[in-house]
Amino acid sequence: MCFEPATSKGRTVARFSRPAGKVFRAVTFARIRMGSSFDDLYRRHVQAVFRFALSVTGERATAEDVTSEAFLALYRNLDSIDESLLPGWLLTAARNRARDLWRRRAVEQRYLEQLEDSPVEQPAVMETWLLESSDLKPIHRTCMMLRYAYGMTRAEIAETTGLSETQIKGHLQYGLKLLRQAYGKTSKT
Repeated sequence: MCFEPATSKGRTVARFSRPAGKVFRAVTFARIRMGSSFDDLYRRHVQAVFRFALSVTGERATAEDVTSEAFLALYRNLDSIDESLLPGWLLTAARNRARDLWRRRAVEQRYLEQLEDSPVEQPAVMETWLLESSDLKPIHRTCMMLRYAYGMTRAEIAETTGLSETQIKGHLQYGLKLLRQAYGKTSKT
């Protein structure tokens, strides 16, 4: 997006080469009102803040992020900050952003450790039986997985497979009979 300052009746106005979002326009108009004071402050303090952030974080990319967040906080609070306190304020803002980053990383690390420590869920017994049974034909295995592992109704299975409900009912009954025989349970019917 290209910004061109222009004057109209003695006032500075902004011209955009294409439509800009509300936030960008607000920031741009604020820059026009402030003049180049933020730019001057940025140029004057960016190296010191970056060096401090690098010494605190130990990583260049993280230090760049911390520095940019500190200057973003400065930009948002520029009207309420005394310029004589600015170097200390910026370093404090950078330190606080780095602390926030460490806290966030600690939470993420604890969460990852909890995930590693938690046992991996084993598939349900019914799914295991269905997958391991060599007696089941693919159509029986499919119907039984959809019915008992995924909880689908016979109508839903019929719609999914393209078979009739009567065929589904027969495949389910026969599949259960094969499983009972395979695992040594006798049918009472």
